[in-house]
Amino acid sequence: MCFDFAVHFWAPTFKWGLTIANILDSSKPPEDLSYAQQSVLACSGLIWARYSTLIKPKNWNLVSVNLGMSLTALFQLSRKIQHDSSVKNQQASAEEE
Repeated sequence: MCFDFAVHFWAPTFKWGLTIANILDSSKPPEDLSYAQQSVLACSGLIWARYSTLIKPKNWNLVSVNLGMSLTALFQLSRKIQHDSSVKNQQASAEEE
């Protein structure tokens, strides 16, 4: 048997669960989001998306799930950063008054 062209799809298929969970977290208040978790998801997604394009045969399901995971994590990070900066601005203006 030759397994040279076997592309295992179970890992990327289950990894979609992380992306879906991150999409569902969009309804969560930004103060409940974690910088550490979202940073790791974004970096991991970018690293593995790059690796997925280097392996042979190319695993396009793995590329897409990792790009999706990093994009949703970057979106959540932007929500958290915007929220934290607006809270700091509100606190600074309240202290001035």
